[in-house]
Amino acid sequence: MLIKTYGAAVQGIDAITVTIEAVAEQGAVFSLVGMADTAVKESYQRVLSAVTQSGHRWPRRRIVVNLSPADVRKEGAAYDLPIAIGILAACEQIKCVRPLERFMIMGELSLDGSVLPIRGVLPMAIKARELGFGGMIVPKVNAEEAAVVNNLDVYGVTSLAEVIDFITGKTDLTPTVVNTREEFARANHVFDCDFSEVKGQNAVKRAFEVACAGGHNILLVGPPGSGKSMMAKRLPTILPPLTLAEALETTKIHSVAGKLKGGSRLMTSRPYRSPHHTISPVALVGGGSNPMPGEISLAHNGVLFLDEFPEFSRQVLEVMRQPLEDRHISVSRAKYTIDYPAGFMLVASMNPCPCGYYNHPTKTCQCAPGAVMKYLNRISGPLLDRIDLQVEIYPVPFDSLSSTAPEETSDQIRARVIKAREIQAARFAAEKGIHSNAQMNTRLLSVHAGLDQDSIRLLRDTMIRLDMSARAYDRILKVSRTIADLEYASMQPALSPAEAATRPILIHHLREALAYRNLDRASWGQTVNPLT
Repeated sequence: MLIKTYGAAVQGIDAITVTIEAVAEQGAVFSLVGMADTAVKESYQRVLSAVTQSGHRWPRRRIVVNLSPADVRKEGAAYDLPIAIGILAACEQIKCVRPLERFMIMGELSLDGSVLPIRGVLPMAIKARELGFGGMIVPKVNAEEAAVVNNLDVYGVTSLAEVIDFITGKTDLTPTVVNTREEFARANHVFDCDFSEVKGQNAVKRAFEVACAGGHNILLVGPPGSGKSMMAKRLPTILPPLTLAEALETTKIHSVAGKLKGGSRLMTSRPYRSPHHTISPVALVGGGSNPMPGEISLAHNGVLFLDEFPEFSRQVLEVMRQPLEDRHISVSRAKYTIDYPAGFMLVASMNPCPCGYYNHPTKTCQCAPGAVMKYLNRISGPLLDRIDLQVEIYPVPFDSLSSTAPEETSDQIRARVIKAREIQAARFAAEKGIHSNAQMNTRLLSVHAGLDQDSIRLLRDTMIRLDMSARAYDRILKVSRTIADLEYASMQPALSPAEAATRPILIHHLREALAYRNLDRASWGQTVNPLT
């Protein structure tokens, strides 16, 4: 007898349907075909033990299981549950009162028959709804994650026996219900840190505000203990909240990577990823023998923080150049090509020299002559070009550090950032896939980032003097546009986002944007420290 059950395979961050065909004939051989990896082929032992532990006997017949389409590689142990149900139904040990073609079934089986959690449930659930499946049977731990998808009955199960009883009509299961919009609206954006805890550093806080308002990449250069990591960890507290579409996309990526905690529903906070500098290129961009999203994809719609920037290997840093421009990464190998989204905001920090105290107000640099530029040259010029804001940071003076005066809170900064983003939303309403100033292409720059004659002369003189590239030119215009948006967002009487979106870039906006290109200066590191 031929029985078909249905599952899914994840490719990239999307899923495709897999039909599990099981046929029982005369004989005593078990065969599994359909381009299965080792974990899938080992399902025989797990399924055999789970079936016997669930009170059923293993059929003494020739069983063939085919995973279709046969030219798509199947990976992992998530096919155990549909294979077990298919075999029992094909051997007529169970009578399916509820039609199997109505359900997508996925789950790993333990030897005692319990159902273990799996990865990638959310994209599978989205695919099940697209194809018109009435319900989905998944491990109970993954049920709330799948139930984020509306108009799909999601049944969480803990054992093979429970699934058999449900399919045969002996018991009923209550679908897991999650009201996605209500859950998203109720999300409590509470952070365990705040910018009000940062003493002084007002210029750096301003740079962070500009970076978040336009989605720009930022590099901090300063000695140890000046607060680089402390402020970077607080960056998510001033970013705009995720939209529902962004939350679903972000949750899909983390679901595929197996990064969601048990019982998780929808990610409502922007991701913050901070890999160690010993990370490999594959771990950063994704891929591997079993393709998985890398850190740049896990940071999609959020922040990727690279501390000790020059300590990362040159190969690791250079693989980021294309994702920083295109906001997605194509991983091509001999057997597969997969696209992962990579729309992250890069935040990097570094010391000014190997010892960390070059240009320090009170400590003497111990580095050999030429070591400062050699240290900086670990970061290539093309990569520095892709970082919109390059900011020097100095130690906080004692008077600021010991001050009891209240500092501006993250909520206050975030309110201004959100207003600036509203202006950008109005500006790019007709542009598909463009949401912030950092994403503007050359065509949009010519439309929305025009300069007056005085500004053009200033920019021309600066670029000639500092020998800047064309990419640096674009970055300066984008940052200038964001600085202008922040000013127009705070004007009184208030302008509507549509009105503010058409206001021009003024010369003082450009001057501030040029001030954020510190590492482009030939005299970098030789200026007088304002704290001395």
